[in-house]
Amino acid sequence: MIPSVNHPGDRTIGLLAYLYGPGRHEEHTDPHLVASFDGMSPDPGRDPKATLKDLQALLDQPVLALPEHARPAKHVWHTSVRATADDRVLTDEEWGEIARRIVAATGIDPGEGEPGCRWAAVRHADDHIHIVATLVREDGSRPDDFRSGKRAQAECRLIEKELDLHQVAPGDGTAAQRPTSAERHKAERQGRERTAREELRETVRRAVAGATSEAEFFDRLAAAGLLIRKRAAPSGDLLGYKVALPDDRNKDGEPVFYPGARLAPDLSLPRIRERWSADAHDLDPTATGLVSRPAPGGPAGARRRTASAVWQAMLVVEGGKDAVAAAQIAAAGEVLDALATTSAAHTRSELRQAAFVFERASRSHVRAERGHDQALREAARALVRSGPALGRGEDGATTAMAIDMLFFLITAASHWHAKKGHAQQAAAARQAAAHLRAAYQTAAVQPLGALYQRGRHLSRPLLHRQTAVLREALPQLAEQIRAEPGWYALAATLADAEAAGHNPAALLDDAAGRRELSTADSVSDVLVWRLRRTADLPADTSHAVPVSPKAEVSVRRTTRRPEARRGRS
Repeated sequence: MIPSVNHPGDRTIGLLAYLYGPGRHEEHTDPHLVASFDGMSPDPGRDPKATLKDLQALLDQPVLALPEHARPAKHVWHTSVRATADDRVLTDEEWGEIARRIVAATGIDPGEGEPGCRWAAVRHADDHIHIVATLVREDGSRPDDFRSGKRAQAECRLIEKELDLHQVAPGDGTAAQRPTSAERHKAERQGRERTAREELRETVRRAVAGATSEAEFFDRLAAAGLLIRKRAAPSGDLLGYKVALPDDRNKDGEPVFYPGARLAPDLSLPRIRERWSADAHDLDPTATGLVSRPAPGGPAGARRRTASAVWQAMLVVEGGKDAVAAAQIAAAGEVLDALATTSAAHTRSELRQAAFVFERASRSHVRAERGHDQALREAARALVRSGPALGRGEDGATTAMAIDMLFFLITAASHWHAKKGHAQQAAAARQAAAHLRAAYQTAAVQPLGALYQRGRHLSRPLLHRQTAVLREALPQLAEQIRAEPGWYALAATLADAEAAGHNPAALLDDAAGRRELSTADSVSDVLVWRLRRTADLPADTSHAVPVSPKAEVSVRRTTRRPEARRGRS
């Protein structure tokens, strides 16, 4: 249940006319009162003899009773209270009781013998009501409505539990502004999946991801097809910006512009500049604007570097200072945006959803200490510069590797937020992790399938050798791993690591000692990607040659001489 307390207004009749009218888009149906301060207020919706003027006069009476100089300039208090999409349809009686509890909790009509303000609750849709009050009490005094928005939120949390409704996570004031009902109805009429506000927020976030300067940021916005208005001081210094979708127009045919700060608190120009100023000293001077040199190694190389940066960020989130952890979590959002933008079609949808919902987890009251997030921002920059990735081969396999690492970083972010009491952010991170899991399952099918086939075709001595290595390095997890479908892919990876000159037991021990292994759906999958990244092995093995006969001979020799093997390791 979501209350939304508006800034006070000055025209009671104007607000009533809107609530009882058809709505801006004919969305209001059967407007009527469900409750009022005295239980007997005239209802222009159901009583043919009652008029809007009657209701307005009754509500405004205590205000007009004051001398003109003593009347508040903004005397109309207004809030909506909306059920969530998965709540049942409440009755008028239930909505009436909710209205009475909200006005009591916010100090509008506290009850218990205290004088209250006059108010009325109007319902014109199944899922919400509006409460209108005038901010003068019956004795001529002003109500104690300080922080009425937060008080309404707290009361809604209690109402949700008592009525067995969806329990909305409490907020902390850092969330992006929700689309209005008018914006939602407009999106429905235009056949948009999301409102213009949400589309713009997503597009601006993608433009910010890895950007290094204002020029690059605004070039990306223009390349995305947005209309841009910049606000400058008389000196010429840039103060802010607004963006609009070309086809989102108002009734006069003009584009509807949104300032960056209205899209999200961290999308204002000053907040965006904080990211640039933190890493400006390390930027390549040739890397401004859209035409910048591509990242070395192409999309696959960018994804490998992303996986490494994400792993280091996870360590910081789990054990670093709060301000530094907050910076890593914020930068993780940039990486998600960049990865979603540059990934192949079969993973793009889930990655976009992950980035979209994680946006809420990227901010909290813990102010990010910028500069410590430089590795993640550089990873996002490399992803964007490397261009679109293929859905197969090394590009596709390293995409799976990067998603696997991101899943654990986002899970760590969820735990961090939960410990801080950031309920909305923790819930958003959990949602993002679920989308990442789905994206990973799609991305990993081909590369893990190829590894599985290679593992199935390992010779018996070589497979026994890798089983022995597993049992030696991870005695407590060995049998669980061997029972997983991914065991053969891990066995092939261990064989590849050994053939490349690595100590597979040491690699396994290091990989398994890393945090968050227990939350994996498949321990063997996680170990595969960690080993292949650490040992710098190709992520895609679909065209790899089998283990050489020379390696087979080496395995047979080391199998017969375990004491020598231990000596070499």
